[in-house]
Amino acid sequence: MRWGVLVAALAALAFPGAVWGAPSCPGALVKPIPPRAASAVTGSGFAKRIAGLSDHQREVVAVAELLAGNVPPFLRTLRPVTVRGSLPIGTAVSITLCVMPDYLAIGSSEDFLRIPLGLKGALAVADAFGFVLPTPEIVDAIYAQADVRVRPQPLPPGDRMRSAPYLVRHERLIYEQLAMLGVPPGTFLAGHKKDLALTNRLRTRTERVAIYGWHRGDGQPIQPLSTVHGSRYADYSHGVRLVSAIVYVVGRSTPISVVLADPQLAPLVSHEGPIPRLAELIDLLRGDTPTMATAH
Repeated sequence: MRWGVLVAALAALAFPGAVWGAPSCPGALVKPIPPRAASAVTGSGFAKRIAGLSDHQREVVAVAELLAGNVPPFLRTLRPVTVRGSLPIGTAVSITLCVMPDYLAIGSSEDFLRIPLGLKGALAVADAFGFVLPTPEIVDAIYAQADVRVRPQPLPPGDRMRSAPYLVRHERLIYEQLAMLGVPPGTFLAGHKKDLALTNRLRTRTERVAIYGWHRGDGQPIQPLSTVHGSRYADYSHGVRLVSAIVYVVGRSTPISVVLADPQLAPLVSHEGPIPRLAELIDLLRGDTPTMATAH
């Protein structure tokens, strides 16, 4: 069976209503994020709430807020990122991914806090909303195609990197940087955080988290792909960028798991080649998701 027919068949099996056409990023592509309640805490209010919490407690309350829909409205409008290449036989191919325009945040459009999460919390939120985490190759593509590429602003390293005050301090630096540039909330941004990433390395390091990115102006990341930290680790420099679990292959909606498992398509979105059995890998990494009952 030729490649084009194979992809079409796989997509049709998973999505009988899928149609050919110009790629777009409709809200229906992912699961509905609950509407943000009028009484939901703002970003500055959440910063005060987590000031005295442990890392684990902060993770638990952050995941609860996100799953309840306390997400700035601008994050609900996805942006297309297209990668192009050629198959071994020379056929041109394009894959369009739909990504959040910024990192996961808690609060309103006017008052929000970008929130780092450990791997299990990030995967729980991604799964609930119909997303996955990016591969390093996808992080590169997002940086290259973002409307605004922000200069990284590292803070001095030390024991306080995981603290709420450090997180708030870094958020203030980003806010001031974007204000000077006249960049409004909701702009498709990149460069201001490192990414939690998916990689085959995690199959044998299930208690680790993969971090990558924080690109400089020359496009080179400050952070090469690393699995040094444990899966619960999250510091001020980390962000969670979500990518729709459905992508467009030459215009047809297809599960990203199909693309990542395909030896010919995977290299366009994964520098390490195929990442097979994606759902199995994610289930393996999620393990027990943080809940309020374990926040003590």
